[in-house]
Amino acid sequence: MTESSSNKPLNGEPCHRNSNSKKSSKNGFVKNHCLFQQPQKYRRPRERNQNVTHNPSLYKKPFAESFEQTPLLVAVLTYMGYGILTVFGYLRDFLRHWSIEKCHLAREKEEQKDFVPLYQDFENFYTRNLYMRIRDNWNRPICSVPGAKMNLVERVSHDYNWTFEHTGRVVKDIINMGSYNYLGFAENTGACADAAIETTEKYGVGVASSRCEMGNLDIQEKLEQLVARFLGLESSMIFGMGFATNSMNIPALTGKGCLILSDELNHASLVLGARLSGSTIRVFKHNNMQSLEKLLRDAIAHGQPRTHRPWKKILIVVEGIYSMEGSIVRLPEVVALKKRYKAYLYLDEAHSIGALGPNGRGVVDYFGLDPNDVDILMGTFTKSFGAAGGYIAGKKDLINFLRCHSHSALYATSMSPPVAQQIITSMKIIMGEDGTTLGVDRLRQLSENTTYFRRKLREMGVVIYGNDDSPVVPMMLYMPAKIGAFGREMLKRNIGTVVVGFPATPIIESRARFCVSAAHTKEMLDTALKATDEVGDLLQLKYSRREQPLTSLGWMAKESMLQD
Repeated sequence: MTESSSNKPLNGEPCHRNSNSKKSSKNGFVKNHCLFQQPQKYRRPRERNQNVTHNPSLYKKPFAESFEQTPLLVAVLTYMGYGILTVFGYLRDFLRHWSIEKCHLAREKEEQKDFVPLYQDFENFYTRNLYMRIRDNWNRPICSVPGAKMNLVERVSHDYNWTFEHTGRVVKDIINMGSYNYLGFAENTGACADAAIETTEKYGVGVASSRCEMGNLDIQEKLEQLVARFLGLESSMIFGMGFATNSMNIPALTGKGCLILSDELNHASLVLGARLSGSTIRVFKHNNMQSLEKLLRDAIAHGQPRTHRPWKKILIVVEGIYSMEGSIVRLPEVVALKKRYKAYLYLDEAHSIGALGPNGRGVVDYFGLDPNDVDILMGTFTKSFGAAGGYIAGKKDLINFLRCHSHSALYATSMSPPVAQQIITSMKIIMGEDGTTLGVDRLRQLSENTTYFRRKLREMGVVIYGNDDSPVVPMMLYMPAKIGAFGREMLKRNIGTVVVGFPATPIIESRARFCVSAAHTKEMLDTALKATDEVGDLLQLKYSRREQPLTSLGWMAKESMLQD
């Protein structure tokens, strides 16, 4: 008989109770916390805090994150904005009912009225009355390589964003500040493109089979060996889709009688995978080690509900970089807790692989940890490598188990050969095996661009979230009306940005999300910063109450020149 996923050990060790009942230290909240800073006597009460570390000695470098609290007046006005939109939405529904409203597309068709509605009433209400007002900010058609610059197909709507028509005009040289092209490998020229073309001529584009049948190619096995060597682990396995790498493999690793401890801001693919597994799910506060440790201790002390039997497996699920917050997981503390309580760790490095660490090997490399301390190391090739798909790496027994039990491995079509070659070429460039310093140069350029862009935004007076080393830079907009306005105004200035609102974010924390790339030149970043400054003044987005450094003021520079 096949051993069930709930009874299968992840690394050959059973998960058992731990008698360690040492009391944990109190974990409060601190805003703009840096581990190597001296403790300050006073703290500004305006700042929303981020959790303090249990053990600063676990960190080998400064760890600074910033989450400025939403101003009270802004929060009140944001709630009022949503309230006004809701009132006008119900008014428009009333006018539609009596055929007074000009746009009738928001109503169900006559032939559909006898069917059960696909969406709940409020979901449908939110879509037709709030989302449709700013729908033009999403799904914009791109007609070029989504590199540092891109071309957009111009489109217009004559029915309040329900449908769009292409004008035939192409808007060229839009600075792309929204794609996850961290290392700039999304390109149609160069070594990666040439190798992908050569592979296409040899293998074709599609495989038309799963890997367990006729879709297992030598180039895919070559990629798996390279990924394992790149990460410093025994073995790895690749998948054709990044989302499915999480959603289809977590159910193979855990099942009934297992416990999953998930960060509250984990990606939807992790959430879906946890739900499909049938495991019990408990959520801890974002990056809060006290919250995680409390759940671990309660799980070991009380066991399963009703029966109080020990959990078959406890799996901690976290991300490397959280794509909506720009924060980095406190991995040294997570690993320490995982070891203390004999749990397993699943780390999603979708955004951090290639974008963090001196060697581009992700958050494990960033903190200088042993990759073998992470039981399941997952990542995607869709960001830093400019390709598609994902991987899972770990011990050889784990990978062999997934080859037989993963739905994504057994039933999904295997990775396209030119995509696999794109990953191989870009990964070898990062590792320096191409005989050039291009990989090191791109890693350094990404780090410099990230530091520069974040510093300039802070000096500008806007509120940004996340870690100082994160290339994901969320800029807070707060109010619903400013979501669409910011995206449109930036596009007028030839800057492509991503704007995000409820329900993808908390209702009062709408934001624009910039993604910095190594392909961005200083001139491109300065152009984007200048446009952000103009739009920030136009829409009154400079909410930050941080004290700006005096050296950034113009009169200080003039005074220094006079003294010289």
